[in-house]
Formats: sequence, structure tokens, C-alpha cells
Amino acid sequence: MTATSSDHDDAAERAPESADPTTPTRQLVVHLFSVHGLIRGHELELGRDADTGGQTIYVVELARALARRDDVREVVLFTRWIDDERVSDDYAEPVEDLGHGARMVRIKAGGGRYRRKELLWPHLDAFVAGVLRWNREHDTRPDLVHGHYADAGYVALEIASALAVPLVFTGHSLGRNKLEVLRRAGVDDDAIEQRYKITHRIEVEEELLRKADLVIASTRHEVEHGYELYDAHRSASFEVIPPGTDVERFYPWFYDSDGGFDPGEEVVEARVRMRRELERFLSDPDKPLILAISRPDKRKNIDGLITAYGEDKELQRLANLAIFAGVRKDIEEMSDNEREVLTDLLLRMDRYDLYGKLALPKKHDPDTDIPVLYRIAAASRGVFINPALVENFGITLIEASASGLPVVSTDHGGPKDIISTCGSGELVDARDTEAIQQALKRILIDDELWDRYSRAGIEGVREHYSWRAHVEHYLSAVGPLLEQDVDDLTEAPWRSAVGRSLQRQERMLISDIDGTLVGDEPDGEGLHALAEALRENDVGFGVASGRSLELVEKAIAEFGLPDPQVIVCDVGSEIRYGPERIPDRGYRGHLRVRWKPDEVRATLLELGIEPQPDENQTPFKLSFFLDDGERLPEIEAALDEKGLRRHLIWSHGRFLDVLPHRAGKGKAIRYLADKWGLD
Repeated sequence: MTATSSDHDDAAERAPESADPTTPTRQLVVHLFSVHGLIRGHELELGRDADTGGQTIYVVELARALARRDDVREVVLFTRWIDDERVSDDYAEPVEDLGHGARMVRIKAGGGRYRRKELLWPHLDAFVAGVLRWNREHDTRPDLVHGHYADAGYVALEIASALAVPLVFTGHSLGRNKLEVLRRAGVDDDAIEQRYKITHRIEVEEELLRKADLVIASTRHEVEHGYELYDAHRSASFEVIPPGTDVERFYPWFYDSDGGFDPGEEVVEARVRMRRELERFLSDPDKPLILAISRPDKRKNIDGLITAYGEDKELQRLANLAIFAGVRKDIEEMSDNEREVLTDLLLRMDRYDLYGKLALPKKHDPDTDIPVLYRIAAASRGVFINPALVENFGITLIEASASGLPVVSTDHGGPKDIISTCGSGELVDARDTEAIQQALKRILIDDELWDRYSRAGIEGVREHYSWRAHVEHYLSAVGPLLEQDVDDLTEAPWRSAVGRSLQRQERMLISDIDGTLVGDEPDGEGLHALAEALRENDVGFGVASGRSLELVEKAIAEFGLPDPQVIVCDVGSEIRYGPERIPDRGYRGHLRVRWKPDEVRATLLELGIEPQPDENQTPFKLSFFLDDGERLPEIEAALDEKGLRRHLIWSHGRFLDVLPHRAGKGKAIRYLADKWGLD
């Protein structure tokens, strides 16, 4: 868009921004993670489904805003690669340029099918491995990682653990809040668990609150009424930073009447298109417009808005109502929640006979149509309304306010902060039908009040909610984290610097201990020569042993072995990193596939196979005594009959270890090579 009006000076938002004196001055590399949904740099499909909400545009705009800074060298936004005929080919592009030194990288994990976020948990470790390989291939390491939502928070945590870098987390929405809402709606706990995998999500969020160096929230309400539900909230470090808004896209409505202002051909076309779309529904399209924009979700309380409008004849006389509830083709093909919401809207429209007064368009372009809709509503001297039962933040309120459109919003959640900061409208109890009606009529009838709210919104957003202000606050908040050196960072027992060397090194030597590094007599001179050769040639070093971790460490100390970067132990059922001996959780997830230890154990006990003591058992290694090797075919047959996949290792003529079918020293080494891109 090209600005030619002297009033419209916000094009500076697009220019490179100088560093604030309080922010880091070195050239930063920032890696952002947002795994689920459909994310691209243009024409975001906001409201297409439950996974394409405001988070998608937030992460794209954050990447761009950070990249405009002089003190930021590179921003990479990692998301999932999707190759599915049901969605655009854009999501199968491996790399997308976002401009100003920002790019989006799509990582393959879980195949190409577009999956809802609850089904992505088993594939996140593959996503982590893909990111590590990409970093190695492009010879880059982030100074900071930032995960968005619990799934990408887990990914960022694993990257921060592997590379010893600071971790920032933003929840966007939280599992404990969702659990409360679903229970209040009468949904059974078993159904919640089956659909939303809520227990695992909450466990991950608890861990992120314990370990993240900084947790960014949009509002104080989010901290006090969202994160406070978590056991780990007291130990978390929070910073409230409201999301930014592109004030060039959401410019004031009256610019359109300035003959010297050229918004660009695309915006002009969108304006014509949206007017025609509204006119298809409305008998008197010149009346003020009450506008609502949200996903078709029960929590958004769109049915409550139609009830408030449908039961108030005076409100219908004063204004039309337009609801943009996502993008839809065939209601029958939508999810149960979305289908129920939209069906209910149509039934209420009929019940209150709102034909000619209520517009329910099926589609819109979030990039161009949404900003235009705010300005159309403002030019009609209408009102924007967010009637949600609870709203974590309320980015649409900021967008509407920036456009000069007064707002009415739920008083539960983030909108309290927005309205108190901008003064652009009124808060109501979204469950109080009369309160909604009175607030809307008050603003529609009182011209002076409308003008005051309109001016306050335009000025308040530009002062408090621009992306420039957001990234200045952001970089100031993360500044102390970036001052830590690697020793400071690895004081946290879950972080190791070993990944930095693994990412750099081209080769790695992995050796067994017994009968290889260590014989009948210790060879101190040979081990010293090995350590020197590894160091001089920058070759990584690891051990792969049947021993337990405790016995591996005992051998390292007893024989003076070089301290390994990687330990493969327990017959290849465990991988540990660095002197901190941090477990590879991705490998554990890799082994968990089709591993049924309880059934395997029960089967061997039925055959009379004696288990070893409890201290010899691990989640991925079941140990038994077996003196007669001729019984192995019998054991294999019994396990096959029950469809139990496994890997049997019989050693020393009396020990039997049963591992997951993906486990074993050789398989663990192959996993390491794939994960870290080692030849």
C-alpha cells in the first residue's frame, strides 16, 4: 500500500528500525516455532478451522517485525511442511521468504497430511530432528528460541536443551483453561482426553513454565487467570507484551475519503467486493453496521450476539449486523463444533426473522478484506463487537480500534487491558443480553461518544500496540538472557552445550567399552593418544555399551576414558548427552512406538522366565534370567502370537534382555547420525 496523505505516516513501520539503547546491539539470530495450523506469509486462512486462529498471523508479523531491526541479523520461523490436496500448495514450499531477513522454513514431520494439532504430539521429536539437521546444513545456530503454543514450546525446549540457548515461551491458549471450559460445557473427561490429549498438553505446559527463561503473555489477566492455574507458575518469569498491530494495514477509516490518499488497487477492489457481499444480505445497507469477526466456536458466543440483536427491535432499527464466522464451503464437512455453531446461527437467524438485517458471508480474505470491513463499519458509524465468553487477548479489538471503529467487548480476559489502555469502547458481561444491547445502542445513538471512542482507538493503538513498540519491549525483555554465556546456560541441568559441537563436527567415533576401549589390562597411554587424536581432528566421541548408565560412568572414571559427548547405554535402549547426561527424549519417543512392555513382561512370566531384580529394569529394557538358549524360539513364537514387536538379546549364556523393536546399539547410532546429520 502506498501512502500519499501527510496524515498517513505509518509507512515507517516497514523501514529498518534502529536499535533502542536498552536492547542488545549484536546481530541476533532468532528462531521462532509455530508447528500446527496453516501458516504462510500471505493470505492467511484465519478462521478456516480451530488451528488457524490469531496465533498464525501473530508469529508471521513477529518474525517480520524482529527482522526489520538493525540489531537482528536473521529470523527463521519454523512450521510444519504440509503436502495435502485439501489445502494450498503453498504449505508444501520448503522455504518462504518473509522479507527483511526473515524466512519461514517448513519441516517434514508426520507425513504431508494436514492434521489437527492434537494429533501432532507423536511427531514432534521428528520435527526437532528436522530442525537440528536444517541448522547443520545451513551452518547456523540461534541466539534465542521462542516456542508458540504447547506443541512448539516442546520443540523449542528440546532445541534449547540440545544447543544451550535461552528459551522463550508463549502459550497463546492454555490446557487448564480449556479443560475448565469443556467441563463446564458438560463434556466428559474421557471424551476430553480422547479428543484433546489434554493431560499430556498440561504436563508439557507445566514443564515449559519450570524451564523457560522467559514466558511472554499478552495481558496481565492471562498471567493471573491462566498461568496461575499451573503448579509451576510461581517459579516462572513472566513479561506482559501485548501483540503488535500493522497500523499501515489497519489505517483510520477517514483516509478513504481523502482524495490524496491511494491505498492501492488491491484495497480498492476489496472495498468494492465487501460492499457487494454485504449488500447481498441487507435490505438497507446504508444503516450503521454492527460487525463481529471470529472463528465458529461455541466459546465465541456468537449465538448470544444474535439473541441480543434478535430480541431488540430498536437495535435492529438502528443498525444491521454482519458476522464473519471463519471461512466455509460446506457446513456438513466441518468439524462437529463448527458445524453446530453455524447451524445454530442459521436457525436463530430464521427464528428472529433477521433476513435483510443480518449478513453471514461464507468467506473473506483476512489480508485485505478484514481491514476493509473495519473501515466500512466505521464509515457507517457502526460498532465492532467481541461477545466471547472469555478472550485471552483480543487482537480484533486492536485492529478495529486502529481503524477508528468503536468497540464493545466481553469483560472477561484480555480486553480489559485493551479498553483501559486505548479507551476505544465499552466492556460488558457477555452473558448479559441486556448489557450487550444497551452498550451497542449507547454508542450508535450518541455521536459525541462515538467520535471520542473512534479517536481514542486510533491514537491509543499507535502509541501502545504497534509492532515497533512490541519488538522494542521484546528485545529489552530478552536482553538479559542474551548476556548469559554457555556456562551460565548449562547451569540448568536440562541444558547441554554438547549439541553445539555435534552440529559442527563432521565425524564421530562411537566405540564399545568392554573388549574395545578396555581390555584385560588398562592402556592409559593408548587412551591418551586417542583423546589427543580426537581433539586435534575435531572428531566427536561417544560410547555404545550394554552397561547401564551407572556402570558406564564407573568405567569412564576407573579406566580414565575420554569423557564422551554421547553415551548409548542399556544395550542401546537409552541415549545420553554431555557431562550432564541429559536423556534424548526424542529417542525415547522413537522407541515407544508399538512398544508394550507390560504385555511383553506378562508373556514371559507365563512361560516361567525369571525376571532379574527391579534395579536392572528400565522403561525400555526388560531383563530376565535364561540359562537355556534353546527356549528362544518358544519365546519368539509366544510374542509373535500376541503381535508384540520387540528385539531379544541373549548374552553370556544366562541373560535375556527384551527391548523395543527399534532399540539396539546399532540402531541407536543410526538414530544419532540421522538426527544430527552425521555421516
